[in-house]
Amino acid sequence: MWTVKVARMELFLVPPRWLFLKLTTDDGLVGWGEPVVEGRAATVAAAVRELEEYVIGRDPNDIEDIWQVLYRGGFYRGGPVLMSAIAGIDQALWDIKGKRYGLPVYEFLGGRVRQRVRVYAWIGGDRPQDVGQAALEKKQAGFTAIKMNASEEMHYIDSHAKVEAIVARVAAVREACGKDFGIAVDFHGRLHKAMAKVVAKELEPFHLMFIEEPVLPENHEALREIARHTTVPIATGERMFSRWDFKRVFEQGGVDIIQPDLSHAGGISEVRKIGAMAEAYDVAVAPHCPLGPIALAASLQVDASLPNVFIQEQSLGIHYNETSDLLDYLVDRAVFAYRDGYADIPTGPGLGIAIDEEKVRAVAGDHRWRNPVWRNEDGTVAEW
Repeated sequence: MWTVKVARMELFLVPPRWLFLKLTTDDGLVGWGEPVVEGRAATVAAAVRELEEYVIGRDPNDIEDIWQVLYRGGFYRGGPVLMSAIAGIDQALWDIKGKRYGLPVYEFLGGRVRQRVRVYAWIGGDRPQDVGQAALEKKQAGFTAIKMNASEEMHYIDSHAKVEAIVARVAAVREACGKDFGIAVDFHGRLHKAMAKVVAKELEPFHLMFIEEPVLPENHEALREIARHTTVPIATGERMFSRWDFKRVFEQGGVDIIQPDLSHAGGISEVRKIGAMAEAYDVAVAPHCPLGPIALAASLQVDASLPNVFIQEQSLGIHYNETSDLLDYLVDRAVFAYRDGYADIPTGPGLGIAIDEEKVRAVAGDHRWRNPVWRNEDGTVAEW
């Protein structure tokens, strides 16, 4: 009996900072994935090529076994690079499986629990200016929530003037958009425990949707203490890469929302399991996704199947997308049409999107996106 096998894997570095993966079977089916670490795309590409020998020649239907081999077949495992490489491969395999049987991926995950999912938009950059007007423009465009950076460099112990600047920015958004508009504040791990307690308490009057990464993931034990100083929900998880990373956070407490990334945390297979673990701990899910269309499509398929997802990040118009944007690589741009602050779940086969391969090949090459390196006033390196 002839078994279909994965025949080819191709990688495309595409602007602004993304990496696309194309898997092709020996009977011509194609699946797309997005294995990337922002600023380390070439490193992840090398990892994907190292994993290629475990994928070529395999039956693409055997997604779980392939995942287990990719994760456990090497003595060293986990981390952003290896898990992002696995994630892109996993996404592409699910895309192929859905196309093989003419079904969206969520049908293989137990079916839909929702027809649409709330989304939020990004405003400002790392040093946001006029955030009130920027948020109002997003509200007028139909979004019901935004996420913003609100802090600059923060030392272990810093001035109250910087705290007041954070409060002023958030206040500007609340005043511009009204009391029912969702506001999330992403701190990128820039705060340390002492300042995080101060800032979280000061932001309470603005009834935030959540604060994100108030401290670095290396310092997650601090989240329990921060949670004692505020009623604002605390979110984290974009720099966590497997169910074993999340297990420690669930067990220690202090987290209300987890944010696994479908292109970093092992793909659809792993994030579906992480989300189910979160449900058992009464924790909500808001998948991280400041990336491209394949990552978003994969996120939406998982969103469709998880009851504890409450909102989805997406990158349309984000400040990173200066040369190419979310919709530029899609054949049908309407698949991500947002209405009333929500995105419909794509119902087409596989991931539910069609990638414009001609456009991908035309622009693919090299990009060297890097995040900036910040320093405190005394010259020490600060978190970006």
